Amino acid sequence: MGKQQDVGGPDRHSGSGVAADGATEGGVDARLAVAQDPATSQMTLIDLAADPSPVVRKAVATRTDAPAQALRPLTRDHDRDVREAVARNPSTSVANLLRLVKDADRWVRWAVAGNPACDESIRRVMAEAPDKELRGLLAETRDLEPEVAARLVDDVSPEVRERLATHTHDPDVITALMADRTARVRKGLARNPRTTTAQRSALAQDPVVDVRVALVLALELDEADLRRLVDDRSVQVRMAMATSEVVPPHIRQALGRDPDEMVADAARNFRPGSANASVVRAPRIGHRTSGPGRGRPGGARR
Repeated sequence: MGKQQDVGGPDRHSGSGVAADGATEGGVDARLAVAQDPATSQMTLIDLAADPSPVVRKAVATRTDAPAQALRPLTRDHDRDVREAVARNPSTSVANLLRLVKDADRWVRWAVAGNPACDESIRRVMAEAPDKELRGLLAETRDLEPEVAARLVDDVSPEVRERLATHTHDPDVITALMADRTARVRKGLARNPRTTTAQRSALAQDPVVDVRVALVLALELDEADLRRLVDDRSVQVRMAMATSEVVPPHIRQALGRDPDEMVADAARNFRPGSANASVVRAPRIGHRTSGPGRGRPGGARR
């Protein structure tokens, strides 16, 4: 990972004229080529950061070797794509990421969440942000500081807590969320492979059908839990078991004798790879599609 370095004195602003070699002159295509050229000097990149073309400025914003004087003004660029490129740049300083995580545009804020340079100071700001999606992206981060995780365990949004429940690796967080009264949070735990055998057994007896369905589709269970679920009062649960990739063959064979003919038929005709099992997805920190972005990063929806 590159690091920003100051060049030619503190906070030198670009736009003071062309570089000595005339690299910032010419058409947009020519200047873009210079901005993308690995051999371009840092002084020229500073000048190109003030280029009238947002395409050129974005090219500078993506450079991991761009100096601080080039990236700093781009965090305040009027073009969203430029600011988003800076937010994704792993060489962007923590100070600039702290500015961008408070950006007025959601896509810029969400890009900060995926930046490998994002540290604890930024995650603390994210945990307190009014943007629910930003907190949700934070909740999907694998290694959260205990204080940040504790804040998310008590998040006002059930969706944020659900995403934390699905992705956390912290046993203390899992234990705390097992007591959550919102079913969708426990449903998130039912898809988390880091739960213990005892926790899965408790989830197998959850009073909410959706929790039990999510569990049998996602995780391997003890024999005692499987035997109990074969006789589950909910047809939905038994159907989920009949079509689950993680249910062992002898359990599916028992479901072939289910009193509900649809369940029995699904169990008898099951073929590996044909199930619609719930899959725990990686954190949804995607790039915007072309045009005005809508919804979540990567277009994912729950």
